[in-house]
Amino acid sequence: MDDAEIRRRIEELRIEHRDLDAAAAALLDAPNPDQLQIARLKKRKLRLRDEMTALTDLLLPDIIA
Repeated sequence: MDDAEIRRRIEELRIEHRDLDAAAAALLDAPNPDQLQIARLKKRKLRLRDEMTALTDLLLPDIIA
């Protein structure tokens, strides 16, 4: 993957993360929120965040201190 592809993938993940956040908020506003579904959405958000972090690390140069 080159830098442009990594940046594009990070942006896709950010959009999906934001969409999951909106979906979780909508479920929480429901009269009887499905806690299992909300937990699944939150887990998915965490996996997306981890992937974004890993990809961002690829963009940063290794600096030996």
